[in-house]
Amino acid sequence: MLSNQIFEQSFAEIMGKRFGDYANLVILSRAIPDARDGLKPVQRRILYAMYQEGNTNDKPYRKSAKTVGYVMGTYHPHGDSAIYETMVRMAQWWKMRQTLIQGHGNFGSLDADPPAAMRYTESRLSALANEMLRDIEKDTVTFIPNYDNSAQQPAVLPSRFPNLLVNGATGIAVGFATDIPTHNLGEVIDAAIAQMKKPDISLDELMTYVQGPDFPTGGIVQGLSGIRKAFETGRGQFIIRGKTHIEEPKGGKVKKIVISEIPYDVVKSKLVAQIDELVMERKIEGALAVRDETGRKEAEQKKVRIVVDMKKDVDETAILKYLYKNTDLQIYYNYNMNVIHEGTIRQMGLKELLAAYIDHQKEVVTRRSQYDLDRKQKREHVVEGLIRAKSILRQVVDTIMDSEDRADAKKNIIEKYGFSDPQADAILSIQLASLTRLDIVKLEKELETLAKEIAELSSILASEKKLIQVITAELNEIKKKYAEPRLTEIQGEIEEIKVDIAMQINAEDCIVTLTNEGYIKRTSPRSFKSMGGTIETCGVKEGDRVQYFIETNTSHTALFFTQDGKYFATLVHDIPDDKWKDIGSALVNVIPLEKHQRIVGFTIVENFKEPLHIVHMSRMGLVKKTLLSEYETNRSGALVAAKLKLDEDEFVSAFATDESGAFLVATKDGMGIRFLKTEVSPTGRASSGVKAISLAAGDEVVGVKPVVEDDQRVFSIVTADGIVKRTMLSQFPLQGRAGKGLQLIRKRKTHPHQLVALAIEETLYVLTEGHEWQLLQTDQIGITEQGGIGRSAVNGEVRSVAFEAVLPSDDAEPNADGSAEPRTAATREPAKNQVQQSLFDDSQEEEE
Repeated sequence: MLSNQIFEQSFAEIMGKRFGDYANLVILSRAIPDARDGLKPVQRRILYAMYQEGNTNDKPYRKSAKTVGYVMGTYHPHGDSAIYETMVRMAQWWKMRQTLIQGHGNFGSLDADPPAAMRYTESRLSALANEMLRDIEKDTVTFIPNYDNSAQQPAVLPSRFPNLLVNGATGIAVGFATDIPTHNLGEVIDAAIAQMKKPDISLDELMTYVQGPDFPTGGIVQGLSGIRKAFETGRGQFIIRGKTHIEEPKGGKVKKIVISEIPYDVVKSKLVAQIDELVMERKIEGALAVRDETGRKEAEQKKVRIVVDMKKDVDETAILKYLYKNTDLQIYYNYNMNVIHEGTIRQMGLKELLAAYIDHQKEVVTRRSQYDLDRKQKREHVVEGLIRAKSILRQVVDTIMDSEDRADAKKNIIEKYGFSDPQADAILSIQLASLTRLDIVKLEKELETLAKEIAELSSILASEKKLIQVITAELNEIKKKYAEPRLTEIQGEIEEIKVDIAMQINAEDCIVTLTNEGYIKRTSPRSFKSMGGTIETCGVKEGDRVQYFIETNTSHTALFFTQDGKYFATLVHDIPDDKWKDIGSALVNVIPLEKHQRIVGFTIVENFKEPLHIVHMSRMGLVKKTLLSEYETNRSGALVAAKLKLDEDEFVSAFATDESGAFLVATKDGMGIRFLKTEVSPTGRASSGVKAISLAAGDEVVGVKPVVEDDQRVFSIVTADGIVKRTMLSQFPLQGRAGKGLQLIRKRKTHPHQLVALAIEETLYVLTEGHEWQLLQTDQIGITEQGGIGRSAVNGEVRSVAFEAVLPSDDAEPNADGSAEPRTAATREPAKNQVQQSLFDDSQEEEE
């Protein structure tokens, strides 16, 4: 009869309860292993079903489909595919440190090949799996009903070895996940024995036994602190690295990196594909090819062999570091030891997991001992009755002969001679052939043996110490029989991998140009020479000029410095490759410049260990010097290059130079100073400078040049009204830093000179107020003394000055830092004023 009663309940309450029930089911009955036997329910049911069916390692293999059908029909009604997949995993040597199932047929491979269908494969329990189930028939564990109450199944297996730590576990439940790596059987047994003998053992003492994970695929583990943290708390991180060695065939031009062990749970074919992609895209300089030479048979599969061919002269260490960084040859593994313990989920460390296992073993051995004791005591009682019956055999036989039937005979024996019910049954079961004197001796020996066994079992049940001795002996027996040498090498802390950027690209010579309007390109020497090999043939926008021409290599690093004290670093290889006649790419498409930023310095670095400094000069007269090595980085975003003391200040120049020589500084009001570089002490990147020149009110620095101490060259200054003055550097005396300096050009009472640019033997282009470019050949202007007057060389007011690069030449005069090349990014001053609306100075109109 249906009820018409209506119960009111909120939807949230109903959904919360239903979801809670579902989550609890998934956590406790599907995805998370038990702390005692380390098994999930489906694994436990498969092993018990195979044991129950006699499908053990001493019997022939049996069709996998038969086992799956029995498990599904009797214990696990959740689909055959889930059962078979679990069976397959327990048979895969690269997943389990000690396989629990022996498979016959295709059970997959390291390349993630799928196993054959269950109708084609055969399986049976492994010898070690028998230890998981040993003594299960002796009431050692609790049995519970199956899904339809038609049979009984174990709630946990006896697990005579610590399977959870040995074979690990992975699983994802609702709100919980578990990741427990595999460990060495012998090490874990030693640790369990040590903890049984000394319950208050420290974690450090335990780690003398269990060094860390031991994976079936071997490899190298780094990160002892992460392992210790996991053993302490249940959560920690370490890295697994493949094992490699170098082979150098005799007389060959190719040497080989051979990968003989790969990280746990890495798909071998995927790793080979990753390396192959890097080789094909030429991201690893010197690597020629990769191939998988691993055999196809199961025994050969355990001996992985992946070969990377390399040029004989390359640095194999650098290639390995790049592979560690960019492929699955090195991976991170996270301990997350969530397990089911006492009916709830808990995150446990090594000591807690061993304690849970030890408690389980104590219970198993206790229950087994009690079971054996009960049976032996019953047998002792029966044997005692048989011996007594033999002593009065004729009377007993006469009594039986006088009885009507077996039941009457049993009753008469019990009443007449005082035998118990079991003894009477045993007497009635005696065969005539056993009524001999020899049989009496045999019974007496059995009674003696039973007495010793009963005493032994009683002592085990009465003594905790004796119980531990029994467990220890049985664990040592398993260790002696099944333990294997450690496969995984444990190293110290995680090695910080510094990848040589030269290994990421195909290193080749090239030419880099950067124009005044901010267009950059990388060109091959072949393209440059095919177009005539001159600056004039370079492709630029109308009115633009090449400011930097640098012969370099794609493995070098380009540094860009901005007026607000930031810098950007990029590989020369990452600068777009164009033909010499192309205009190139806007710099904002190469580095992430912001709208307010403009470039005040550009240099290309081959080696950051060179004894050079990066020098910054601010508009308000502060100079800063920092070691080049501090600018080495792998980051592509903006980084701090220097600090400004005042918000209204900005940097007007940045360049690389060595420690020798001096600086020449010029100001807008026509003052100049030359002082030794050694007067500026090196400071860190995130620091501001020291005073280079004392400025008068309203004055500011317009340029700085590195020069040699005994420099015989000529420097030029250009004023806003088109006057150019040239002076010998040797006539400009050295002074102390932070002085007021000397007059560069004679002062005028009216319309004082306003300097626009400082140059040293430069080819200049000036932009006039009429937006006309005029070529300014400074060598056609006469040289005057320091403080003299200049010469008008430009028609109209000068709006800005653009510098143009010149090609290096073998007979060039010494440049600013004393080197023979007249044009390098390390010694040239970037222009302060550029073409109107250029990338470098989008605020030119406002400043003027």
